[in-house]
This record gives sequence, C-alpha cells and structure tokens, in this order.
Amino acid sequence: MTSLDKPTSDTDQPHRTDQQDADAKAVTEAALFEAFGGVRGMVETVLPGLLFVTVFTINKDLTASAVAALAISMLLVVVRLLRKDTVKHAFGGVFGVAFGVLFAKMTGTAKAFYLPGMLYTLGLALAYLVTTLAGVPLIGLILGPVFKENLSWRTRNPGRKKAYAKASYAWGLILLAKCAILFPLYWWADTTQLGWVLVALKIPPFLLAVYLTWVFLAKAPPPIDVFAEMEAEEQAEKAREAERSAGAAEARNSEF
Repeated sequence: MTSLDKPTSDTDQPHRTDQQDADAKAVTEAALFEAFGGVRGMVETVLPGLLFVTVFTINKDLTASAVAALAISMLLVVVRLLRKDTVKHAFGGVFGVAFGVLFAKMTGTAKAFYLPGMLYTLGLALAYLVTTLAGVPLIGLILGPVFKENLSWRTRNPGRKKAYAKASYAWGLILLAKCAILFPLYWWADTTQLGWVLVALKIPPFLLAVYLTWVFLAKAPPPIDVFAEMEAEEQAEKAREAERSAGAAEARNSEF
C-alpha cells in the first residue's frame, strides 16, 4: 500500500488551532461559492422563473411569458460569454427554461412550465439520499474535485466522508420538504400562485443546505490534496531516477 492509498482515521488528524479552523472555514466557503455559483448563480436561477410568473400574472399570456423567460436566460448566457466567465450555471438555466417552455406548449397549460424543475428537484433529492445510503454521498462527488481531493475521502479520510454524508442527507431532506410543498400546490393552486411560491422557495432552502454543508465541512478534517501528492510522488520518482542514472554513470566511470 502506497502513501497515496494509506487510509487515515479521525485520531490521526492533528489538533487544529483557531487560525487553522478559520482558514478551513474560509476555504470551504470559497469552494461552496465556486461549486454552486455564488450570488450570480442564485440570480440566474431565480430570474427566468420570476420573469415568467410576473408576465403571466399581468397578462395571462403563456407565449409572452415563455418568450420572456427564455430571452432572459439566453441573455444571462451571453453576458457570461462576453465576460469570459464559466457558463455552466447559466446554461443550466437555459435548459431548465427550455424544458419548461416545451412542457407548457405541449400541454397547453402554463402551470406545466414548472413541472420539469419540480421533477428535477425530486430526482436530485432522491439522488442525494440514495448515494449516501450507498456509501458514496453525492455532495462528496460534487465537491471532491473542487477541494482537489477527488475520491480520497472515501477510503483515506473517514471524518470527511462522514461530513459529506451529513451534508448529502441535509440536501436530500431539504429538497424533499420543498417537493412536499410544491407537488400538492401543482394540483390545487393556479399558475400564478404556484409560480410565486416557487420563486419564494428558490433561495431559502438552497441557502440552508449550503450553510449546513459549510458547517459540516468546516468541522471536518482538511481535504487530502491528491494532486499535490501525485506531483510530489512524481518529483520523488524523478529524483530516484536521477540518482540511479548518476550511480550507473559513476559505475561506468569506475570501470575505466
């Protein structure tokens, strides 16, 4: 078993100082902002749905509402492209709005605009819970590359794996609670009522889940930087190869 594969236990972790705890919290906060898009990502998530329900509340025109939502989502992508920013969150909004418009047009009812997003939320909630029960919490798969630890937390960092499991359970249960509110409203409420509730529930559950993730990970052992380990291992191998080459050259010289 190499140093890269050797598992660690919670007791192997050194006691951290207050400054190290503060640094861990700051690194975790930065990683969460990068993974989930930060303030701009939240705006890009809320704005198309907000515009759709606003236009529909005013004129009850499905086509105008759909065009407005699709146009603003496309505009957000263009702005990111012009600023040379990452477009994954904006593109996610475009696909979400496009599916919503497709469902609404196919069914002829504006309320169906929200159905793909609701089904996605339900599927995501189940994914968080099922992957955690399977021992591979989804939030760890999402954040592992961000922290440069990849999947090292699964076998080498049990304290961190436990934190990822807690965070994934939190995400799954929060999203299930959101679905428990939205799906009954889909059948009982009208389009505008459902739309405004959806807009109201976009940010608070998300912020709660992100906050709990931050709390769990900030208290967990630090991530194992597997990229740094691989680079160090590569440098060590080069040094060993250089020593072998030097030894071989010295042996050849001694023969003469």
